Amino acid sequence: HSETVTSVAFSPDGARIASGSRDKTVRVWDAATGECVATLEGHSDKVSSVAFSPDGARIASGAWDMTVRVWDAATGECVATLEGHSDVVRSVAFSMDGARIASGSRDKTVRVWDA
Repeated sequence: HSETVTSVAFSPDGARIASGSRDKTVRVWDAATGECVATLEGHSDKVSSVAFSPDGARIASGAWDMTVRVWDAATGECVATLEGHSDVVRSVAFSMDGARIASGSRDKTVRVWDA
């Protein structure tokens, strides 16, 4: 990353680490070697939170651009952009079954999205 790292999360199998940064990217790292294996670009402002889905297939990221993005963890493709917050998204989390994503925002709301 070229700026402060704001959030990190292990994949469920422990093989990968996702990190979010003020440089507007999410990076995926090999946990054993420390090598960056993917850089996920698409947010237009600082990334504040990252989370892996319980099956490890997706990564959710929340950012200062007021969106939640959902990424394919294998390909790095953005598969969804969730819009609805009116301020910075500060936190994201998957439900235990991976069917939903919760996001918390500086707009004082928690939103639940179909993943």
